[in-house]
Amino acid sequence: MPDEFVASDRARVFRPDEIRYWTEVKLEIVRDYAKAYATIMQKQKEKRVLRRFAYIDAFAGAGLHISRATGTYVLGSPLNALVVRPSFDDYYYIDLDSQKAGELRAACVEHGNVHVWEGDCNSVLLSDVFPQVRYEDYRRALCLLDPYGLHLQWDVMREAGAMRSVELFLNFPVMDMNMNVLWQDAASVDSQQAARLTRYWGDESWRDAAYRPSPDLFDEARVEKVPEANAAVAAAFRTRLRTAAGFAYVPAPLAMRNSRGAVVYYLFFAAQKPVASKIVNAIFRKYANVGLATRRD
Repeated sequence: MPDEFVASDRARVFRPDEIRYWTEVKLEIVRDYAKAYATIMQKQKEKRVLRRFAYIDAFAGAGLHISRATGTYVLGSPLNALVVRPSFDDYYYIDLDSQKAGELRAACVEHGNVHVWEGDCNSVLLSDVFPQVRYEDYRRALCLLDPYGLHLQWDVMREAGAMRSVELFLNFPVMDMNMNVLWQDAASVDSQQAARLTRYWGDESWRDAAYRPSPDLFDEARVEKVPEANAAVAAAFRTRLRTAAGFAYVPAPLAMRNSRGAVVYYLFFAAQKPVASKIVNAIFRKYANVGLATRRD
């Protein structure tokens, strides 16, 4: 790990988040693709068909974690991106937590092309970041949208697709969905929780994927969760990224599982070019079953 990112005085004052193995796998996946992406974009710049390319992290955190498995420091995605070669031209980082945003800003203080915002990424992306990577300005971006739960809004994903210049890695937080929304009996779900999923999804079509009419002859209006709801909802969202957000290529997402095999979330990728999909499919296959038999939560 580069020494510039692990200052001992900062580590003593600020305790980084502890991450589990599936987060470490995700970091490796994004880093692997970022290297391939930067190589391709740099060649496009050399051909003078592209001016600049950027890395965006909308839930950036402090940039440093502690591995639960080993107790060692692990670079987060913002700092991983800084050590990718060829280098990105610009880095746009956002976090709602003021302390984390401050820690990340301090870690990147010597990098003049790093821009850190403290705020809600749903507004910052649309107002401040996406305008910096417009297709018509010959700019491109790789964007990581990695919320812990249903904190992302559909408008962000739809705009990224419409721009044609942004490729996405996206956390589809099925654990939050199952805990708070996708209950066996839809009628018992709190309306505010259901509204969170609707904001993430963009409309209420998620209900069609997650529920079906109950066989209860005495309550025809009742609906129950389908047995395969996780996979069904993820498949429906994959279709939605293509048809409603306008991404031409959305590979089958990678199910990120805990040591018991339960899906924690699905990692989606969305892009406009077939080569991007081909590369990500290969990376997903590489990491699909990494350490599954020996993982520990």
